[in-house]
Amino acid sequence: MEKTLYDIEPSMYVDNLAKKLEEIDELKMPEWANFVKTSSGKERPPVKADWWYKRAASILRQIYVRGTAGVGGLSVRYGTRKNRGMRPERFRKASTKIIRNLLQACEKAGLLERTKDEKSVRKLTKKGKQFLDSVAQQ
Repeated sequence: MEKTLYDIEPSMYVDNLAKKLEEIDELKMPEWANFVKTSSGKERPPVKADWWYKRAASILRQIYVRGTAGVGGLSVRYGTRKNRGMRPERFRKASTKIIRNLLQACEKAGLLERTKDEKSVRKLTKKGKQFLDSVAQQ
């Protein structure tokens, strides 16, 4: 019986997919990624060295589950609450530049494609779906 992405715990799947994505040249982490925060709600940049690939893996998983996704929707999905001291916390969206760059890199790698709708959303290509399913098999 073949396993799919839905049969595996999401965190374990994202870790395995991130390791596979590190081998793809188009998804190399840019130099500036070591210095940026992932959201205006965060106080510091990510500590882990492989956060770029884990975010890419998580985005690909989200697109697999949702069918399509755009930068704005993913920005809300990865947003967080901002600690404002004594004032109440407020929600802040995630950085759209990081998400956009990851989506564009996945397009160059042939894993994603833009839809023909009036909205600029992306969906998995046949190659991308096969790639994600092959990671689920392992």
